[in-house]
Amino acid sequence: MFGKRIYPYLMIVPAIVIFIAFYIYPIVYMVYLSSTQWDFLSATKPFVGLQNFIDLLQDELFLQVLSNSFIYTFSTIALNMCLALLLALWMNKPGVFSGILQGTVFSPHIISMVSVAILWMWLMDPQYGLLNGILESVGLPALQWLRDSHTSLFSLILVGVWKQVGFYSLILLAGLQSIPKEIYEAADLDKTPLWRSFYKITMPMLSPTLFFLMIIGTINSFQVFETISIMTQGGPVNSTNTLVFYIYENGFKYFKIGYASAAGVVLLVIISVLTLLHFKFLEKRVHYR
Repeated sequence: MFGKRIYPYLMIVPAIVIFIAFYIYPIVYMVYLSSTQWDFLSATKPFVGLQNFIDLLQDELFLQVLSNSFIYTFSTIALNMCLALLLALWMNKPGVFSGILQGTVFSPHIISMVSVAILWMWLMDPQYGLLNGILESVGLPALQWLRDSHTSLFSLILVGVWKQVGFYSLILLAGLQSIPKEIYEAADLDKTPLWRSFYKITMPMLSPTLFFLMIIGTINSFQVFETISIMTQGGPVNSTNTLVFYIYENGFKYFKIGYASAAGVVLLVIISVLTLLHFKFLEKRVHYR
């Protein structure tokens, strides 16, 4: 009898060990390192308490990085949610064309980020890029895209949305197709306008899916790294420098491990607080079936 009771717990021991080794321990160790001044090479790690966090808050570059991260996150989430919802509504039709459209929309999501970054660097080239060619063909001035501090962050947001919107749209499409058809049929019998059906039926029934996408979108957007590392290196004038790239630079370029760990703790706190705020204020609007 005892063996039967303990058997399920023994089955999950490997997963728990992996979770502790690769998730819990690194977080605890990062918090410890944030209170030290270590250069990655010294044998000792002098304890400095909260000094790294004080230095962070007094660093104008860090405050700019924080601002860039929030702008990038909220912009990509807003654009992804709006565009993905429109695409999902468009694809929510039976037929071969809908299947082809789904494959086309989703294909950018499965392309490696390195390939995407190189592709968009070519498209945004100020002299030979396709985007400037299109702008000039309609009489608009060419843009510097990644080379101008006024447009560089917007350019990365554009790349992020292009890469992610296919994933968002297919998840929303699955949510749309799970809504019972009988509800819409009842609304048609009552001669309910389309906009009212969308507001009163579609959006409430999609709310769990939207809630899920908003949470994972917030977490993923705050952790953006590849596009910045490949396309801009945080420039020009730190206009595209975000938290994860800032942590990488301080930790593995300048060997300020304690300082980088403190920035990592700040990132962890921001993501945790935003996730809790999502659950506190948005979960009330989620309609669970």
